[in-house]
Amino acid sequence: MMFWFIVSAILLLFALRFRYPYFIAEAKYMCRIAISIYRTPKFLKSNPFYTLVDRFLDSVQKNPHKAFIRFQDETYSYAQSDKQSNKIARSLLKHAGLHEGDTVALLLGNEPMFLWMWLALAKIGCSAALLNHNIRSKSLVHCFTCCGATVLIAGAELQDSVEEVLPALREQGISVYMLTDQVTAEGMESLTDKIAQASDEPIPADLRANITFSSPAVYIYTSGTTGLPKAAVIAQRRLWAMSFFPSVCGLKSDDVVYICLPLYHSAGFTLGFGGAIERGATVVVKSKFSSSQFWDDCRKYNVTVIQYIGETMRYLCNSPKRVSDQVHNVRMAIGNGIRPEVWRTFISRFGNVDIKEFYGSTEGTLGFLNYAGKIGAVGRVNYFHKKIYPYALVKFDQEQDEPVRNAEGFCIEVVKGETGLLVAKITQKAQFGGYARDPKQTEKKKLYNVFEKGDVYFNSGDLFRTDHENFIYFQDRVGDTFRWKGENVSTNEVSDILTMATSIEEANVYGVTVQGYEGRTGMATITLKKDHQFEPDAIFSHVTTYLPSYARPRFIRIQDCLAVTCTFKQLKGKLVEEGFNPAVITDPLFVLHEMVKSYRPLTRDTYQSILDGHFRL
Repeated sequence: MMFWFIVSAILLLFALRFRYPYFIAEAKYMCRIAISIYRTPKFLKSNPFYTLVDRFLDSVQKNPHKAFIRFQDETYSYAQSDKQSNKIARSLLKHAGLHEGDTVALLLGNEPMFLWMWLALAKIGCSAALLNHNIRSKSLVHCFTCCGATVLIAGAELQDSVEEVLPALREQGISVYMLTDQVTAEGMESLTDKIAQASDEPIPADLRANITFSSPAVYIYTSGTTGLPKAAVIAQRRLWAMSFFPSVCGLKSDDVVYICLPLYHSAGFTLGFGGAIERGATVVVKSKFSSSQFWDDCRKYNVTVIQYIGETMRYLCNSPKRVSDQVHNVRMAIGNGIRPEVWRTFISRFGNVDIKEFYGSTEGTLGFLNYAGKIGAVGRVNYFHKKIYPYALVKFDQEQDEPVRNAEGFCIEVVKGETGLLVAKITQKAQFGGYARDPKQTEKKKLYNVFEKGDVYFNSGDLFRTDHENFIYFQDRVGDTFRWKGENVSTNEVSDILTMATSIEEANVYGVTVQGYEGRTGMATITLKKDHQFEPDAIFSHVTTYLPSYARPRFIRIQDCLAVTCTFKQLKGKLVEEGFNPAVITDPLFVLHEMVKSYRPLTRDTYQSILDGHFRL
């Protein structure tokens, strides 16, 4: 009897697999989702609130000698990291006068200190604003100001960047600490020496006793469609949700996670670092992604899980082949933005790594996961997922830059196979934290009366389509933002910087696709001021001074006047379509040339060299 029962069960599984090829993958996915949903309320309803740092402390008690952070040739256990963060916390309590609820801005590179610093702040009930260490000048001051921080802590190698904005920070009464033993500049204090002298005794939990699930845990910056970066508020509840995501992908406590993405980004910090804490896993921190060192690192540290963006996967696939390409223990890759052809090449060359492509935004209320491994997709329509987190793809008018509405004023869902704007319903379970000190931009991300009077949806600003198997595919971004080198670039911010130049009157900035590259690279169509000539050297100096490398326009096109709509909004569509081909465009064209530190005329030969991959952007 038992034999026939087992046989029947096996036949049933085969039948289900044949009729529903993604049944097993979907069942695993739903099981992991159910576990995370079951666990979340236990944390949220605990009194006092159970934070991610409490989860870390539990791991310290359970596995004190287990490796937590590996960096270069050093290994730091959970216990060592606990003690180091205690020393930092005590030094900040004593010298910076921090209290529960304060915000501290961190300007640090990828290093263990970044992680210890956040743990220290969390232990005393403070939130951290994670500043992009590539930004300078006006953008840096803006990012610092909008999070409401009272203290700035910066790495020693970033002292020049801090000194540039120090007068503005001093005007605001900001305390500035450098991670050095001593400083000579007025208005700064050293911090490394103070940490060394502090006690490593445990930090009393009552210092964070008033933290709740709605308290800010961290501020992560996202480039917006209206100019300077915005500080997305990541509340404790949201941080838990993001930290659970790697376990939904299949992350386990015995995994070793390789973090080569910036820790100031949500992927590196919340998914890499936060996910490892939630599972009690080990992280390998890399200062900066390196395609030549990537697999050597994976072998050296016995890495089992890697993080990626589309650009890094392409770099790996374009690196010189080695006989050791498949000699590694990496079993899973978690990330987004990988193109189908790169996906296939990666699997073929580096072995059967389980790629978990996902979609999500730092401030968004919804995410997708390609749990079935369908090449090119970011997820799949799932009944239960959609029931818990309602969303829709709606018709979108590219020219008007807004959703299409019917005669009753409601949005219209697209049919299967048609591209539509992703909108996600804002509910108690899917809350939108908004942007710090920016109610106007927070409100702009909301859509009202989408399908019925009174409903509110989050506008993702991203276009998707679904296929006949219900897989979801990312199509493009809308509005005034594009993605290059793994970073979001605000066209308005770049435009503002360009028009600060002596010779430029107006600038229309947009992203153009380039053969062989992920995302879109920056291009600017400009007009010149009366009696001014285009100054290639001066413009190069200007953009390199005020813009991070990923935001600098690679191409510049000069026109007599810029095309605008009847409401004076700059037209980008035709410019994007024409791209940077000198055979099509009669206007003067220039390309940023790093070697000669200038902009140079974009000739047909140079254009072809770019397409062939010889001229690097």
